[in-house]
Amino acid sequence: MTGRFAGKTAIVTGASRGIGFGIAERLVADGANIVITARKQDALDEAVEQLGGVQRALGVAGRADDADHQADAVARAIEAFGSVDLLVNNTGINPVYGPMIEMDLQAARKIIEVNCLAALSWAQQVHKAWMAEHGGAIVNVSSVAGLRPAPGIGFYGASKAMLTYITQELAVELGPDIRVNAVAPAVVKTKFATALYEGREQELAATYPLQRLGVPEDIAGAVAFLLSADAAWITGQLLVVDGGVTLTGGV
Repeated sequence: MTGRFAGKTAIVTGASRGIGFGIAERLVADGANIVITARKQDALDEAVEQLGGVQRALGVAGRADDADHQADAVARAIEAFGSVDLLVNNTGINPVYGPMIEMDLQAARKIIEVNCLAALSWAQQVHKAWMAEHGGAIVNVSSVAGLRPAPGIGFYGASKAMLTYITQELAVELGPDIRVNAVAPAVVKTKFATALYEGREQELAATYPLQRLGVPEDIAGAVAFLLSADAAWITGQLLVVDGGVTLTGGV
C-alpha cells in the first residue's frame, strides 16, 4: 500500500469485474476506501471480499443511469467512510454491432443514457453531496473508438466522443478545486470486449506497437495517476492508453 489515497473514498461504477474492478483494486492498494457499483449484488459481494472486505469496500447494486441508485450510493459512501473524494465513471454499454445507418434508435438512446448522461449525473451527485465544498477528482472512462470512425461500434464511439467533451466542459466549470479527466483505452481483455478479440487475439495484437492487448491493470494505473496529486496540474485531458495502436491508424 502506497498510501497516496489514504483517508480518501472513491466511487467506481461498473466495478464488479473487468476494467472497473481493476481500477477499484488499484485504488484500494493505494490506500483508498472504495464503493463499487454494478447491476448484481452477488457479483459485488464477491468483489468486495477480493478488495479486502467491508472494512475497505462497499458494494451498492443498481442501474448506473438510475438517479435514485446514484444518490443512494453516494449517501452510503459518506455514511460508511465519511467522504466522496474520487469518482470513476467506468460503466459503459454497447448492446449493438453493425452499421450505424441501420441502428435501432431506442438502442442509441440507451447508449447515450448510460455512457453519457449517467456519467454527468454521477458527477452532479458527488458534487452536490461532497465535492462542491471539499474538492475532489473525477475520471471518466472513454475509448479510442471516440477518436475516429469505428465501423461496427460507431454509435458507441460517438457516445465516448460526447463523454470526452463532457469531461472537458466539467473541467472548466469545476476548477480549481475539482479536476476532471478521462482515459481512452483501446482493446482491453475483458468480458465486455470479448467480441473484439476472441479467436484472433494474436492477429489483433500484432497491429499494436507494444504487441499485446491491454489488461485492466494498464487502465487502472493511468486512472490512479489522474486521480492523484501527481496530476495536480492536469484537468480536462484525455489520456490515450492504447499500446500505441492509434499511431498506426488502428482502433
